[in-house]
Amino acid sequence: SCNVALTTLTPPPPLYRAKISDVGEDSLDRLLPPSGAPRRKSTTLLSKTEPPLLRTGTRTIYTAGRPPWYDEHGAQSKEAFVIGLCGGSASGKTTVANKIIEALDVPWVVLLSMDSFYKVLSPDEQALAASNDYNFDHPGAFDFELLVATLRKLKQGKSVKIPVYDFTTHGRQKDWKNVYGASVIIFEGIMSFADKELLQLLDMKIFVDTDSDIRLVRRLRRDITERGRDIEGVIKQYNKFVKPAFEQYIEPTMRLADIVVPRGGGNMVAIDLIVQHVHSQLEERELSVRALLASAQQTQPPLPQTLSVLESTPQVRGLHTIIRNKDTSRDEFIFYSKRLMRLLIEHALTFLPRVCPQCFCHHACSAASSPQITGVSILRAGETMEPALRAVCKDVRIGKILIQTNLDSGEPELHYLRLPKDISEDHVILMDSTVSTGAAAMMAVRVLLDHEVQEDKIVLVSLLMAELGVHSVAYAFPQVKIITSAVDKSLDDSLHVIPGIGDFGDRYFGTDGSDGWSDEEDPEQPSY
Repeated sequence: SCNVALTTLTPPPPLYRAKISDVGEDSLDRLLPPSGAPRRKSTTLLSKTEPPLLRTGTRTIYTAGRPPWYDEHGAQSKEAFVIGLCGGSASGKTTVANKIIEALDVPWVVLLSMDSFYKVLSPDEQALAASNDYNFDHPGAFDFELLVATLRKLKQGKSVKIPVYDFTTHGRQKDWKNVYGASVIIFEGIMSFADKELLQLLDMKIFVDTDSDIRLVRRLRRDITERGRDIEGVIKQYNKFVKPAFEQYIEPTMRLADIVVPRGGGNMVAIDLIVQHVHSQLEERELSVRALLASAQQTQPPLPQTLSVLESTPQVRGLHTIIRNKDTSRDEFIFYSKRLMRLLIEHALTFLPRVCPQCFCHHACSAASSPQITGVSILRAGETMEPALRAVCKDVRIGKILIQTNLDSGEPELHYLRLPKDISEDHVILMDSTVSTGAAAMMAVRVLLDHEVQEDKIVLVSLLMAELGVHSVAYAFPQVKIITSAVDKSLDDSLHVIPGIGDFGDRYFGTDGSDGWSDEEDPEQPSY
């Protein structure tokens, strides 16, 4: 029989407070199968779908993208939804977190562990830790200042660096992990509710309540098999630090929880309730950026001063005549497009400071004062501009961002990004073949800003832009320089550039658009 008890506490918070009771009582042996026993695959309806991921040898691409997290002004308008998971050591917090992620079935979910934020130990503290005499279960063992700052930035949509803690050496590893793009953050740790600033960042608070005997057996198994500890040391540490800390610091915070989950990851009733609430919160936060941009084309002000159009010489006009002709062969389209890209890239580089006049190089020539630049292409059509940039700038670093149009909502979605390390100090050449509404370009700029690239160091380069796209980008990001070879007046009802050049990616790569790729201007039939 299923016994579900809902207990309302006062004062009532925005979320429901519930305690989901166990379904029957399981013995310790049933809850903790032998380590060598095969794991039974879950057969619940909540986990029947495959994760929205496509993994290759070097890339992980989300087949379900991240929708806009900013408004038509380019400013962040929705924060990530943060779930806080608290509970005693080995209570099953990570298992509950993974079950929630599996049941949510949405992309861009980040699991952040409090274990990553243990303080760096002094030599004396290292010696205590080696003899199991250091209290890792005290609030003072955690770097709450770094933790709060990191979680706040991640909630705001910024890119963050997470320390990697080594439990065998009791120290942080040299390389930190980069994390970005969370729609949902699941933060778990024994002291998740122990700091007031930390509590303010949590949108939903869950306490995992597990019997102390079960937690001890789990901790013994984990610390011996995964962390190289001996059984005497684990029991000593448990009796001296872990159990007293739970009773003094962790168990009292149960009253702060919105939901109390007994039995951890096996309690699918509780996980189902949690998932339903998170889905409702995400639906309330959905935005329609592209629709707002498209509606803005009714009244257009003069073109912004941040726009620079390549001089319309006879050569440029001739190149446009060829590539705009729908009867131009693919070979000729590629050849003349590359020629136009080279001219456009060279023009764009004149807007960067301290250009070397001999080679246009910005970081690899004898001019020591030349700034570092990075090229970032919006896949897939923007990737065609990379050879032109490499031909002008020797050893330039290249990043990539994959943005596709959701054919159901019409909104751009972020599926993949790979940016060079320490990009925040660079001048960035952002490349896309065409820009119509500006929705994809705005998303790409927002990604760069979230990685702390300065707005006035971003140059958006596109072969062809619609006036609406120019205004959208310039209005949202007034310091971004916009470089193009031509600006077309309007869009049709399907948001295709008029007269345009058709679907640039399909014409360049020889595809017909049936594979689901969508460039900024055209998910459907190209307009010429």
